[in-house]
Amino acid sequence: MAKEVLILGATGKIAGYAIDALLANGDDKLLLFTRHPQNIDVVDDSRETIIKGDVLNIGDLEPAIERADIVYANLRNPEITQQAKNIVSLMEKYAVKPLIWISSIGIYDEVPGKFGEWNNEMLGGGQKDSYLGTYRSAADVIENSALDYTIIRPAWLTDKDEVDYETTEKGEAFKGTEVSRKSIGNFVAKIIDNPAPYARKNFGVNKPGTDGDKPAWY
Repeated sequence: MAKEVLILGATGKIAGYAIDALLANGDDKLLLFTRHPQNIDVVDDSRETIIKGDVLNIGDLEPAIERADIVYANLRNPEITQQAKNIVSLMEKYAVKPLIWISSIGIYDEVPGKFGEWNNEMLGGGQKDSYLGTYRSAADVIENSALDYTIIRPAWLTDKDEVDYETTEKGEAFKGTEVSRKSIGNFVAKIIDNPAPYARKNFGVNKPGTDGDKPAWY
């Protein structure tokens, strides 16, 4: 049965790949929530609805979540912890259970070896107010909720035109150094199609065979 899928941060590159995959392989209705609607090119008027709004504004967010059967959050913001709190409170209020949440590699200091040291140096590992600190705080909000969340921690992102990825679970050492945005978008679409096997799970995602001290382009 077709679902109403709310995509928060719908102008993001990963979200774009997820939207493409959802339009190509299913019949779900897509609610495209963004502060910048002028940056979205609608492909299918019968399945895509643009909603202008800010996740930090409850008045914008509440009617969108009330409509949704599943929420996918593709957000980047210094206030991402508050964004997570707003999303969780409204999803719990309206009994919308499945949430797919894009986080960051390294929030649990799960990246081993030289690459882990480099990643922490680049993203501020161990510092509460750093990029990794704020993403960890937001992930904790999600995990402490009653939602059927799926958290995704991508490796360093590329724009390669490929779908090639593997996953690790929370508590396992992260593998690889990179992954394509297209791979993450397709993984998101796969979860949206059938959320139950991924409920209350937390995945690292990388391209196989990309182990190293840092991503190849650095």
